[in-house]
Amino acid sequence: MPPLGVRVAGDGVDVAVLASHATAVELCLVDVVDASLPAHDPARYRERRVPLAGPAYGVWHAHVPGVRPGQRYGFRAHGPWEPAAGLRHNPAKLLVDPYARGLVGELVDDPAVHGQVGSDPYGPADATDSLPFVPHAVVVAEPTGTLAPRPRVPWRDTVIYEAHVRGLTQRLEALPEHLRGTYAGVAHPVTIEHLRSLGVTTVELLPVHANVPEPHLLASGRTNYWGYSTLGFFAPHAAYATRAAREAGPGAVLDEVRGMVHLLHEAGIEVLLDVVHNHTCEGGADGYHLSWRGLDNAGYYLHDGGSPARLADVTGTGNSLDFRRPAVVRAALDSLRYWAEVVGVDGFRFDLAVTLGRGAAGFDPDHPFLVALQTDPVLCGLKLVAEPWDVGPGGWRTGQFPPPLAEWNDRFRDAARQFWLADAREASHGRPGHGVRDLATRLAGSADLFGHSDPPLLRGPVASVSYVTAHDGFTLADLVAYDHKHNLANGEDNRDGTDDNRSWNHGLEGPVAVPDARAGGGPGAGIDALGIGVEIAPLRRRSIRNLLATLVLAAGTPMLTAGDEMGRTQRGNNNAYVQDDETSWVSWDLSPWRKDLLATARYLLALRREHPALRPDTFYTGRPRPADSSGGGAGARGPGSDVGVPDLVWFDADGELLDHSAWHDPAVRTLQMLRTAPEPGDADVLMVLAGGLDPVDVTLPGVRAASDADAERWDLAWDSDWEHPEDRDRANGDGTARAGDVVGLEALSLRVYVSTPPR
Repeated sequence: MPPLGVRVAGDGVDVAVLASHATAVELCLVDVVDASLPAHDPARYRERRVPLAGPAYGVWHAHVPGVRPGQRYGFRAHGPWEPAAGLRHNPAKLLVDPYARGLVGELVDDPAVHGQVGSDPYGPADATDSLPFVPHAVVVAEPTGTLAPRPRVPWRDTVIYEAHVRGLTQRLEALPEHLRGTYAGVAHPVTIEHLRSLGVTTVELLPVHANVPEPHLLASGRTNYWGYSTLGFFAPHAAYATRAAREAGPGAVLDEVRGMVHLLHEAGIEVLLDVVHNHTCEGGADGYHLSWRGLDNAGYYLHDGGSPARLADVTGTGNSLDFRRPAVVRAALDSLRYWAEVVGVDGFRFDLAVTLGRGAAGFDPDHPFLVALQTDPVLCGLKLVAEPWDVGPGGWRTGQFPPPLAEWNDRFRDAARQFWLADAREASHGRPGHGVRDLATRLAGSADLFGHSDPPLLRGPVASVSYVTAHDGFTLADLVAYDHKHNLANGEDNRDGTDDNRSWNHGLEGPVAVPDARAGGGPGAGIDALGIGVEIAPLRRRSIRNLLATLVLAAGTPMLTAGDEMGRTQRGNNNAYVQDDETSWVSWDLSPWRKDLLATARYLLALRREHPALRPDTFYTGRPRPADSSGGGAGARGPGSDVGVPDLVWFDADGELLDHSAWHDPAVRTLQMLRTAPEPGDADVLMVLAGGLDPVDVTLPGVRAASDADAERWDLAWDSDWEHPEDRDRANGDGTARAGDVVGLEALSLRVYVSTPPR
């Protein structure tokens, strides 16, 4: 079977396209003959049709001389129009090549972009030519030039930063205006300096595959800002390129994407792409007729097996690609290899990844696609991350993907929010919370989810991509300012977006007044003439710091959402997928409290880098580490003094080992987590979490001391009560305490102590 797509070869191009149920397929070469006419005027274009040979195993193919890079093209598929049998061939519709390396033109809201007449998916075929109303594929030459080597950051050191190409720099005034909101803007020295100073190792970009708005959005004049509506799995989304690149054509757009990856690699930063291989932009059966639907609807899309044929939707988008089909698996793998080898990206985050592992009996961790990710020589060494759910039967599968995949850990998100926000909100009304058990499990790396393997515990805590926020849902600042979603601007009567936010507005919904010059207001801060809510702003800011520290210092792979380190707000919108405006774009105009938060984020990530105890790549066992070459335990630093020190120990507020009943007591809101040094010369790290609404006295623990004179010394490295890390210099005393000392913590606060001197 020849390689699919249209590829430059000798005096022309080699063409191959899958259309296994078609009776004939034509390559359509499209030329613009009068650029002065509107893009949707048929007279603007001239079309030349070339019949393809075949089918050979469902593939139609030809060598077409005289075709060069820059040529627009599409396909027309002939065959039966039998929607009840799942067959939707309509030669009046120009179809995008699923393997196109570049696309030009906009999708127009016109009846011609649908295959049938009207909205009845089983109605007669529409005979209107769609050529003027749809994007066109473009022949793109194989790019040249060597890319910088991959940074290959170890998983234990990885810090992921989820960002939108446009949203990250659209408001970054330090960039030249023509670079804002572009691929080139992501790799500008100003942007890179922010990422490096923050401590980011790996940028995860929301979809950059070519995409178009879903039918209901296009009809209402809105867009899918996030881009989870793919039209081409090989073509970059041209709208994120600079104007100069767009005008030069798809080859220049591809070069700009490759240039972005190259510059980020030179700065030591990896690039992951969020890829949407579970569905396409074509929507339900009454949706678009743009590509896959016209070429091989029965072969590409998952159907329910009934009569008349109906799409089986396990993605919530109207369609799902059928990963029971080898052709679908091949297309996904071909796309991944292309972006890895030609563009040079370092890995992928798979949207709704359960769909990609669905076989005849549902999700299968040994699905051929997942096996290929483990064995393919190009892909198996990359960073691969699954979003471990979809909306179909048995769709929640967190912890059930095979290595080398890591997974988004939604249980971490829920536990962190529950402990610091939802439980605190309930306590403010006199109602019980959930105690410390679930949060402790997440802080320790979620072995209950990711420890099941053969052999056991193979994946380690780094398999947990831990997050508190992501592109969908509240921002970090909005989590502490809103109890309810405020999505009216999305045009869906506030029905969209989750209601399970586990947030807490701290007593007042929305923004509060600016309290003083240094603090500069609180999360979502705005001017309130009555001055209502000033008193809750400091507590909101502390809650943000609690969540941020919980994320950064937990065992696992932390993922930050772009702008959270600077207090970005969406004004309570928890589903801003249609908001391509200042609602979604990162704000770089920082008030004093946002500058303090940025300094805190940098400090916490530096603390994580400095102390190996905060970056384990194997699960804790609660026992001493295996003996080292000297014959002592990994905790051993001298004859007998440290032998037998566990790798992880939990203590209560009195410095005593947390007993069984405390783990199940919802009233327990104070927890001490001691992680011992993994190697000689490293420091032990103690996290103290005070989740009650009142200040609490805590007795610092010790596990190494043989006598009071040898009591462990703890240096206070950070306190979430500090607005800025420099507040450490103004802390009471010198910040050093010994095991057995009693220290006072503010309500709803978190402290980090480091053993001194290091062991």
